[in-house]
Amino acid sequence: MDAGGRVNEEKSLDQDKKLYSNFIQDFIDEDTENNRYGGRVHTRFPPEPNGYLHIGHAKSICLNFGIAAQNRGLCNLRFDDTNPVKEDIEYVESIKEDIKWLGFDWEDRLYYASDYFDRLYDCAVKLIEMGQAYVCDLTAEEIREYRGTLTQAGKESPYRNRSIDENLELFRRMRDGEFEDGSKVLRAKIDMASPNLNMRDPVIYRIVKAEHHRTGNKWCIYPMYDFAHPLSDSFESITHSICTLEFEDHRPLYNWFLETLDMECKTRQIEFARLNLSYTVMSKRKLLRLVKEGYVRGWDDPRMPTISGLRRRGYTPESIRNFCARIGVAKSNSVVDIALLEHCIREELNQKATRAMAVLRPLKVIIDNYPEDSVEYFEVPNNPEDPAAGTREVPFSRVIYIEQDDFCENPPKKYFRLAPGREVRLKSAYFIKCVDVVKDDATGEIIEVHCTYDPDSRGGNSPDGRKVRGTIHWVSAAHAVDAEVRLYNSLFNDANPGADEGVDFVDQVNPDSLEVITECKLEPGLKTAKPGEMFQFLRLGYFCVDAVDSKENALVFNRTVSLKDTWAKISNKG
Repeated sequence: MDAGGRVNEEKSLDQDKKLYSNFIQDFIDEDTENNRYGGRVHTRFPPEPNGYLHIGHAKSICLNFGIAAQNRGLCNLRFDDTNPVKEDIEYVESIKEDIKWLGFDWEDRLYYASDYFDRLYDCAVKLIEMGQAYVCDLTAEEIREYRGTLTQAGKESPYRNRSIDENLELFRRMRDGEFEDGSKVLRAKIDMASPNLNMRDPVIYRIVKAEHHRTGNKWCIYPMYDFAHPLSDSFESITHSICTLEFEDHRPLYNWFLETLDMECKTRQIEFARLNLSYTVMSKRKLLRLVKEGYVRGWDDPRMPTISGLRRRGYTPESIRNFCARIGVAKSNSVVDIALLEHCIREELNQKATRAMAVLRPLKVIIDNYPEDSVEYFEVPNNPEDPAAGTREVPFSRVIYIEQDDFCENPPKKYFRLAPGREVRLKSAYFIKCVDVVKDDATGEIIEVHCTYDPDSRGGNSPDGRKVRGTIHWVSAAHAVDAEVRLYNSLFNDANPGADEGVDFVDQVNPDSLEVITECKLEPGLKTAKPGEMFQFLRLGYFCVDAVDSKENALVFNRTVSLKDTWAKISNKG
């Protein structure tokens, strides 16, 4: 474990410098050269525990922990738990699990904004005593009206000039629970004519009579994020507060609190562009709606962009960290093609995943001239990309299953798989030739195909040099393992869900985002597959054993990603 708390995949300082070389590192280099923080680099990741983390948070996690590690610094985990109405211990635990799974460790530096509630209250009192804060009785709607617009200055609250003593007394009574929710707030007294709307007397405390998951009912007033965040950073001696771009306009306010209260550590806020991914929504509010309204099966649904959803689908920490490194850190917002994320996991699994044969939509094939009671075994490689992965033996018998799509009674042009009178190669086994088709009398559906095999083609080798253009996978019927397979597609039909005016993003949910196939047949070696274990099903894609629903003798596989790599084609053209 290094100084920044990063675990797994440890890199040298020089390697990390290359990985995280960006404008943020340039600022840090500048501060180090000027001895701004005595050579220290101390960052933090500050999630709000009101939902599960998603791939956008993964970018921030990698950046904050990575920047700290490459500068031999530290990174804290601090929960911004200032809104008890929306927060839950379930989210706290899930966030900690996700960060550790990604390969990062905050060591002994776990904090909560609620750790500082007493100190934050004291800072608010100090602002009042300095004449820099006041209790305001305007409603939320009235505060918005008084705030003005980008082209029109705001109006001062009629309560702005209350005396210091009156403000101190009212604020104490707010703390003691004498007033109802929404009846009063504490506001900083800054400048109602400021061109930056965030500086127009922002609310820094509000009344919320709700039980907090850590402090219980001790408090009925809670600090706003813009107040709690800069002060919490300073309390923890954070040197660089790395935020997403939407906080750029909040930076003057961030600095105002640090300067006005003369905080010992004046943290530097730096903003970067958040991650936007095509065919995906990143708002926790929208993700929560998908969960609550039943569009998905929970926060860890493999169609969700949550870290827990990606983990369940079969994504690895390495693939996500690699993705975050590849997209880099920018100063302006853009949309990243989801094909790049899929390329990263595909690239890794091609090297690591064990190969296996699985038939998702089985069609029975009977090899008429193969001995009825005979079983033989073929040695096949576990991973052609990794010779050290070894081999396994796969049984072969008279009755096998192939994919329904691998047989066509009336094949179109350029169809090279099995058809009447046509010969194909069974992967690693024999050449077979279709001689007959059996159909259901009532429906006309093909229920079995009869073939003959060439005994001299054992191992799938041509005995006389003849060419067979089609190679298909198969599973011995007598040895097959039953399984359920879930095929996941994009959750949305639109590349930018909800972007068009008047369009509700849920109306663009893809009704075919999940296909469940319940009668799949797998080679027998998969019977002992463990939850989370990854495989490449030949010709079908990469799959993992579902860690939630898969049970002994009731296997469930999730398709992580298909074999088709659209990103590789795009990048090769570039």
